[in-house]
Amino acid sequence: MPAVHHKLLLEDALQDSPQTRSLLSVFEEDVGMLTDYTNQLLQSMQRVFGAQSEMGLATEQLSKQLLEYEKKNFALGRGDEEVITTLQNFAKTVGELNALHSELANQMADSMVFPLIQFREKDLTEISTLKEIFAIGTDEHEAAMVKYSRLPKKKENEKLKADLVKEVAYTRRKQHQASLQYYCALNALQYRKRVAMLEPMLGYTQAQISFFKKGFELVSKKMDCFLASVSNMTQSIQAQLDSEAEAMRVSHRELLSVEDTVYMPDKDTEPVNRTLIQKAGYLNIRNKTGLVTTAWDRLYFFTQGGNLMCQPRGAVAGGMVLDLDNSSVMAVDCEDRRYCFQITSPSGKTSMILQAESKKEYEEWICTVNNISRQIYLTDNPEAVAIRLNQTAIQAVTPITSFEKRQDGSPNPDRAKPGGVHTTSSGSQKTGVAPEPEDLIAPGTPIQFDIMLPASEFQDQNRTGGRRTNPFGETEDDCSTDTDDSLLQQVFAVRFLGSMAVRCGDNQEVIYEAMRQVLAARAIHNIFRTTEAHLMVTSSSLRLIDPQTQVTRLSFQLGEVCQFAAHQENGRLMGFVVESRDWSNGDEEGEPSFSAFVFESNTEGEKICYTINLAKEITEAKKDPEALAQLMKNMPLTNDGKFLLLEPETGDTTEGAGQEDLESEA
Repeated sequence: MPAVHHKLLLEDALQDSPQTRSLLSVFEEDVGMLTDYTNQLLQSMQRVFGAQSEMGLATEQLSKQLLEYEKKNFALGRGDEEVITTLQNFAKTVGELNALHSELANQMADSMVFPLIQFREKDLTEISTLKEIFAIGTDEHEAAMVKYSRLPKKKENEKLKADLVKEVAYTRRKQHQASLQYYCALNALQYRKRVAMLEPMLGYTQAQISFFKKGFELVSKKMDCFLASVSNMTQSIQAQLDSEAEAMRVSHRELLSVEDTVYMPDKDTEPVNRTLIQKAGYLNIRNKTGLVTTAWDRLYFFTQGGNLMCQPRGAVAGGMVLDLDNSSVMAVDCEDRRYCFQITSPSGKTSMILQAESKKEYEEWICTVNNISRQIYLTDNPEAVAIRLNQTAIQAVTPITSFEKRQDGSPNPDRAKPGGVHTTSSGSQKTGVAPEPEDLIAPGTPIQFDIMLPASEFQDQNRTGGRRTNPFGETEDDCSTDTDDSLLQQVFAVRFLGSMAVRCGDNQEVIYEAMRQVLAARAIHNIFRTTEAHLMVTSSSLRLIDPQTQVTRLSFQLGEVCQFAAHQENGRLMGFVVESRDWSNGDEEGEPSFSAFVFESNTEGEKICYTINLAKEITEAKKDPEALAQLMKNMPLTNDGKFLLLEPETGDTTEGAGQEDLESEA
């Protein structure tokens, strides 16, 4: 095998010997390897150029994004002023660096990528083209030589011979020219490839050095003070973060060191706060999903400005559910769920049933709604007023174990309001020391929570339109004047809460004690349903009428009503005491007995008491025609000659006459 030379000899091109061909194959192999390497090197350089171009675009986008921070208006913008100013300075610096990166990318394109592409497209492509031309010339020369070699030996044709000789000479000359050009290009490539490998890297290195020089000038002269201040600021923030993180870790450990009862429902160790005027927490609310089916949803409720608000999880703000002013709240018994209570609007048309998580939450919610319904949150010292007025709420949710003495905040029997005090003919109200509960109501006295009308009596009244006999001593003769009474007829929508026997009828305190025991008993036994009724006050009697059938359930002569009063704090509660006679002992006059009746009204109890008081005055005035005339002169009358007091208040209740059992708001 011949020795490998560094170049092809042009003198050997015409002879085209096998040694020359062998050397040519070495050069061609070298060209193939150079072509592959050049393509791979170009890909690497293009990747570097692409990365640098992307760096320029990325820094430009980064500069714009830094300026966008000021436009975000973060809700938690503490310390953002310093951050905004610093980011604006960084954006300016990044913009200057972006100019440098863009310039570096342009220099890489001109001095690194372009020379290598030019080498590949010019030199390597020229070698490939010349190789094809040389191969074509060689094939044509070989074909001409074959024809020339086939000339006949016996019969020579001079003309044919001359033509073949010319053809061989032409193809040989053509091959010689192609081989010379090919050999020259291959020899020159050995020098050009070294330049092609070094020139791109020289341009890349020079571009990087220029970039670093300009960057150093930019950073070192303009950025030293700025970077130092930013470094100090970040260190200060980091110190604050470390301090806050340590405080949070301490708080974390303390919060996790509590007893397990904190995580258990209905394990409250703190006493119930009955003076709250604001309350917040999760409650379950009952919603109807069909005609008879219901579902419970857990929502977050809170009170604000006298309203009950609800905020579902994920909502930005809460919405009003119910206006609690003058509303009522009571404990209810809901299926198999505990700690349920009902809030009802003053009109009775809107009500909702809620469930608390624990007994403490249950009682605090009831007391809070009760306080808000009385509007004590509008006073100067709502907490003090709540302490004084919350006795009724305490009794409504706390079981009674003994007949304890009233606290200082108990209702005052000497309250001077119209209808609040009534003086009987036998004497004035007792004064002095407040009576004990045992003196007013015997311990263990049974309470009647509903007025049951016997079926036979109900049929008789529907058939004859007559009145039922009062089981507390009223006779038919006493009721014979109800149709003759035309001076006063006033109807009030009420709900009967309960009645019980009492020991006296000349002390207004007995009514307040009866109210307390009735409400407490309802709370203890979860009795929350009652029947709507109409209380008709006339100048001779009090009647409790069924709004559906217009049947008189109870009727009392005014002379039997010896005491009546409205609750001092809950203005919708009122009651009266009725005197009757007990002839079971054989006494001719009968032993006097007293019964207290407690009602809840849709209007103020003071109005009912005022009307009863007026009815008694009319009854007394009937005995003296002049006094009756003077009374009728002083009071406004209707067109039919009756006393005009109030508009009828049964409109709302007649709409719901089909509901026999309405939920009480006691």
